[in-house]
Parts: sequence; structure tokens; C-alpha cells
Amino acid sequence: MAHSRFVKDRGLTARMTLVMFLLGLLFVVLVVGLMAVFRSPGLGLLIGVAGLGLVWWQWYSSDTVAMKAMRAREVTPQQAPELHGMIDRLCALADMPKPRVGIADNRLPNAFATGRSPERAVVVVTTGIMQTLNAEELEGVLAHELSHVAHRDVLVMTAASSAGILAGTLTQGAQYGAIFGGGRRDNNNGLPVWLLVLLVSVVTYAVSFVLIKVLSRYRELSADRSGAYLTMNPQGLASALQKITGEINTIPQKDLRASQSMNAFFIAPAVRGASLKTLTSTHPSLEQRLEQLARIQAELGRPAL
Repeated sequence: MAHSRFVKDRGLTARMTLVMFLLGLLFVVLVVGLMAVFRSPGLGLLIGVAGLGLVWWQWYSSDTVAMKAMRAREVTPQQAPELHGMIDRLCALADMPKPRVGIADNRLPNAFATGRSPERAVVVVTTGIMQTLNAEELEGVLAHELSHVAHRDVLVMTAASSAGILAGTLTQGAQYGAIFGGGRRDNNNGLPVWLLVLLVSVVTYAVSFVLIKVLSRYRELSADRSGAYLTMNPQGLASALQKITGEINTIPQKDLRASQSMNAFFIAPAVRGASLKTLTSTHPSLEQRLEQLARIQAELGRPAL
């Protein structure tokens, strides 16, 4: 974890380390499996190098890609003095470098942090969230996002998603091969090569999908906890989460779908209420988050509003 005054979370550190180890092992298994399927070490290594290149590109350009995906723009203190002032205070309180600040012109009330390091990080809020929340609630959201930066879990999530993306690409390639490449077999009695590639890729994607979802849900709870302790106002974040979720439920489904590629990084996913509790969700349920914040509220000895 980067040096800051955010509450240390050894559970998050341990989970990030374990997930990265397992995904690294999974990547090796994928490459070795492809070597065996194609009976070509050179091709397997080529795919491995391409995969590592994908990880590096995602790591290096994560802030740029996310900003473009949300059509966000970086803003100066002169353009957004209140937002900058709030982040200045929180960064001073947390004793951490100030990230860049961005705004996305989007009615979806949300926020996210991304970047390959605390020095290159950017915290982005939508115009929708600034119109929905009051200052105390927005401070809670920003503390949550700054916690992601300080814990470096944005970097881990970005790198972790690469295995799934590579496996998904190979799956599409295998399906393409099935249509246009015929049924060429691995040997006289074996399965078609495209089917073997498809099986290896699907298993890789499924395992990486589960690992990333488990880590994603824990990191959101960790950021809620760290942000609440930093501001000493868990109720502000709890109120913000309730307002954000309520507002998301009023947005048409077609508008939500346009932003769902960013769900893993949002403070609340762009999905309707019932979907928050499914196994495939990137976030814990609203109820679970509110229960944790209520416990912190009670621990701090502050009455709920």
C-alpha cells in the first residue's frame, strides 16, 4: 500500500497478492495448454508475449482509456474550485499525493479512480453525482475513491482483467476457426484444434472472472471502510450510496448499458437494484455496504442521521 493515513487493510493486500499469483499461474497454464494443443512452443510463447504486452498496455494507458470511455475531461482548480478544494483537504488529511481531477458530462451519478500509480492517478466524478449529492456525501465518495488510489487496487484490477480479455479473444478466435477453418483435428483420433483452444480459453476466462469478481467486491468494502474512517463520517457515505442507487434505478436501461463496461471501477455499478445481489456482480449488495458503515458509525460513537 502507498504511504498514507488511510486505514491499512492487510486482508485486501493478501487478497490482491493471492489473486495476482493465481492469475499469473493461470496465464502460465493457458500458454502451456496452447503449446500442447498446437504442438508448437514458438506459437505458445508468442501468445504469452502478446498477453504480457496486453497487460503492459492496460497498465500504462489505464487512465487514458477510462477517461475516453466516460468522455471525461481533466479540470483545473479554476474550472472546478469546490471539487478541487474537497480533494485537496482529503489528500492533506490522508497525507497522499493529489491525483488529477476529472469530470464526465453524464447524468449517471457515479465516480471512479484509475491510473497506473498514485502519481498518475485520476479521480473522476460525473455531473450527475455532483447534482445528486450534497457536500458531505460527495466528500464520502471522494474519500472512497482516494482509498482505491492509496491501496493501489486499481492497478491490480487493471492487470487482473488482462487474463480474461486474452482468454475472451482466444475464444472468439476459436469460434471463428470453427466456422472458417473446418474440423481439422489435433491428431487422428483427437478433438478438433479449435475445440481444444475453445475449452482451454473458456476455463481460463471462467476462473479469472470469478477471481476478479471476488476481489472487486472485497475492494469496494475496503474502500468504504477506509474512506469512512478518514472522514470520520460513515453516515455521509451511506447516504451517498443510497442516493446514488436510488437515482440509478430511475435511469433507462439503454442508458445504463452505455456505461456498464466501467462497472468494476464505479463506486456503484450501472445496474438496477436486483442485479446488485447476483453472483456476477462487481460490488457487494447495498445492504451489506450499509451494514458495515452502520457498524463503523456505532464504533465511532456518532448517532446516525
